[in-house]
Amino acid sequence: MSAHIGIGDIGIGAIRLAGCDNVATVLHPVGASATVRVRCGTEITEIIAIEAIPLCHKISLSPIAAGTQIVKYGQPIGRALSAIAAGQHVHVHNMRSDRALSVA
Repeated sequence: MSAHIGIGDIGIGAIRLAGCDNVATVLHPVGASATVRVRCGTEITEIIAIEAIPLCHKISLSPIAAGTQIVKYGQPIGRALSAIAAGQHVHVHNMRSDRALSVA
């Protein structure tokens, strides 16, 4: 029997790619107040979404202070522009990508 768990298995709603990540990627649109099951390897945790989160966008797994690095894939991908609550949608409205081009 395979230990692999597919996207649709056991109600997984988001994937955390590395244990040090402070965000996870949702696997389907998530409504406000929904409980999201987050998988990282064999570990499964739950978090409540405090707002709607679109397909393939990020959900914060813990509070993130303004200026703090957003970590995904085990690597920093940007910084929080403002305080981000656990369960909040993380996207361009509240983070700046490290790969974004500066506009002069």
